[in-house]
Amino acid sequence: MKQIIECVPNFSEGIDQDKIDRIAAGITEVFGVKLLNIDPGHDANRTVITFAGEPHAVVEAAFNAIKIAGEVIDMRSQKGEHPRMGATDVCPLIPVSNITLTEVDAYAKQLAARVGQELGIPVYLYEHSQADKKRSNLSIIRSGEYEGFFEKIKQAGWQPDYGPLQMDAKRGATVIGARNFLIAYNVNLSTVSVDVAAEIAADVRESGRLVLDGNGAKQRVPGLLKGVKAIGWYMKEYSCAQVSTNITDMELAPIHKVFETVVKCAEAHGIKVTGSELIGLIPLSAVLAAGRYYADKGGLTIMNEDQLVDAAVDGLGLAALKRFEPQKRILDYLLSELNK
Repeated sequence: MKQIIECVPNFSEGIDQDKIDRIAAGITEVFGVKLLNIDPGHDANRTVITFAGEPHAVVEAAFNAIKIAGEVIDMRSQKGEHPRMGATDVCPLIPVSNITLTEVDAYAKQLAARVGQELGIPVYLYEHSQADKKRSNLSIIRSGEYEGFFEKIKQAGWQPDYGPLQMDAKRGATVIGARNFLIAYNVNLSTVSVDVAAEIAADVRESGRLVLDGNGAKQRVPGLLKGVKAIGWYMKEYSCAQVSTNITDMELAPIHKVFETVVKCAEAHGIKVTGSELIGLIPLSAVLAAGRYYADKGGLTIMNEDQLVDAAVDGLGLAALKRFEPQKRILDYLLSELNK
């Protein structure tokens, strides 16, 4: 059986289709790589591209994409709702079949070294690839964003793992590492208030929020869901605020549990959830689990896989903003040819 890994780079361009196409072309020109999904976000000004294949091919395709992104994206003028620190903001490698996370880590470091040495872009390792756990979390690394990194990169403890020890004005810096699968998932709210969305995000996410105790000292109060990161933002494109989440542990936080938790928190704030949005791809197992949950909740008798998928799409409101096509958004369906 082939070793298959997935790569899901996030690029700081979600508006100019020509630039997105040029980055994607750098991926598809590599033999042995299958392009699975391109998901641009206009207001976030960010595109998530998903591709997979055998490890050496995926590393080569990722290098091409990072190189081209640095040529076509100018961070000096880039603006968007999504936090970012570089043209290629983050580039994770993920084990899919017949390969361990530790083995994928070696490929991630190989890619990071090439990007730092050959392209001259500062690279930070994260997740499984980062030995210093104080700087393994993407949100902690990216804190300060592009604008703040010109000073941050000079601070003790924040030198990059690879590449130059100064920020690249045009291309920024990038984050590379091996990690397990993550679901990028946004829940739509019946409000335009970013403040309300941010409050709900703090209610839900594992890290919770900082509050002052009786002595005026800051204390962290955990949120409701382990394995979930979340922020609140406003999407002008959709005329609504969203709770934007990364589900990092699908067993601790199944997607339907995340959705239903946001529903309850939204009700506590006097608003409603109007649907949700998947960014990139999702494993079939997560969809089927959601389908079974909503089938049981609605007293439905489900006979086959397609019906479970439909129940999940309906229950989560995945088609609320735009058409949801399971054959193009469920990872297992797209990977079936690669695993042969």
